[in-house]
Amino acid sequence: MTVIDLSAQATPLELARPELLRSQNFIDGQWCNAQDGKRHPVSNPATGEVFADVPDSSAADAADAADAAYAAFEGWRATPARERSKLLKRWHALVLANTEDLARIMSHEQGKPLAEARGEVAYGASYIEWFAEEAVRTYGDIIPSPPGKKMMMVKEPVGVVAAITPWNFPLAMIARKIAPALAVGCTVVAKPAEDTPLTALALVKLIEEAGFPVGVVNIVAASREHTPATVDAWLKDERVRKITFTGSTAVGKHLARESASTLKKLSLELGGNAPFIVFDDADVDAAVAGLMVSKFRNGGQTCVCPNRVYVQAGIYQRFSEKLVAAVAALKVGPAHAAGVQIGPMINARAVDKIARHVADAVKLGGSVLTGGKRLTEGAEGAHYFAPTVIGDASPAMELADEETFGPVVPLFKFETEDEVVQAANDTPFGLAAYFFSENLARVARVADRLQTGIVGINEGAISSEMAPFGGVKESGYGREGGRYGLDDYIQTKYLCQGNLK
Repeated sequence: MTVIDLSAQATPLELARPELLRSQNFIDGQWCNAQDGKRHPVSNPATGEVFADVPDSSAADAADAADAAYAAFEGWRATPARERSKLLKRWHALVLANTEDLARIMSHEQGKPLAEARGEVAYGASYIEWFAEEAVRTYGDIIPSPPGKKMMMVKEPVGVVAAITPWNFPLAMIARKIAPALAVGCTVVAKPAEDTPLTALALVKLIEEAGFPVGVVNIVAASREHTPATVDAWLKDERVRKITFTGSTAVGKHLARESASTLKKLSLELGGNAPFIVFDDADVDAAVAGLMVSKFRNGGQTCVCPNRVYVQAGIYQRFSEKLVAAVAALKVGPAHAAGVQIGPMINARAVDKIARHVADAVKLGGSVLTGGKRLTEGAEGAHYFAPTVIGDASPAMELADEETFGPVVPLFKFETEDEVVQAANDTPFGLAAYFFSENLARVARVADRLQTGIVGINEGAISSEMAPFGGVKESGYGREGGRYGLDDYIQTKYLCQGNLK
């Protein structure tokens, strides 16, 4: 493992367009402060340095945003789909044109390496382009009808959508939610994660520049302390007809409970505990490469990261050695440093959780094959943890049941296909799963038996704007992406016209 000067101060956030660094809410076409004037800080996880602040919004600010979105809804839903598509394409072009500034803002507040942040900009933009193209394809149906009647089904926008997004993909997640909502004619209120509001605010600045009508998109920032009251204002507001949320299962359940009184539509992309299975007939090199791609993206801070890696006994040693060599070669450092592959974790709580999981694994018989320690010596305020592989993992360990959300790979040895499928499914979560095998009959069997919404087969990179993304069980419901990604923002209306004889 190469560690690149963690004690160095972060480089200043220099932008070609400084106006993209916003420090206000955007409500009803105006950039504004919170009503009570409160602010909350934004810090760089590589140094702990506070480099910006944003409004610490309240329920009153959330209500203002909902007022604006509701007032704009009728006009936006009546806008021809072709015009909505053109505006989305204009937004898409602006996002791509400002890739470098967006990536720098993202890296500064979230910590991911700059090259990876650039990739996220492209990934988020792909959703905007996809749904711009889907906007003109929300077809209804003519239903075979009896004589004298004409029966039809049409699709309509559900109404005002509240989008609540996480810190780990601060651009891609909000683009993936806002773009389909706008495509079908919904208006939006949004609340980005408290750790990473600046990327989302910059994205909304580009929505403003694209020329969307006033009130169609509104965004408010809030601290961890004020977020519950801000979001609860939307949960109780009967004019807000849909909630789309990516985050923890606990928060998702709260949103489901508290929105029940107004029977809102919900899309919930929640926690995961992804298994990664390597059978003894797998291409070992391909499996190691797939695991590296899927596990260490964003430093292991993704909901579809493999959390439990099962390796069949016949290749366990060979796979382990190749994986340890690959993980030990990773470069760790601040986002701006050349060649960095693993940046800081988002905050001290994240590092504490990772360290707790590793300590518990060692206590219960696991062996640290590489890494296994904090990397904060001489780097006060920084949040780094060494990329880690743990051998001899067991189901009794905390990391077997609880998502680590960091750069830790536990290796579990297994003997049979039935054994590993049972272990993989032995979790309340069901977002993603991966397996590697060259046996086509096994591929068909295992893919059918895994209880997840997404399965990667001989592939570690599974996310795409063209495909539905979402989970089962306590990983939530609803799908984002692909042609299915519009469905959660649409309601169907049946029309029955009679007396036609």
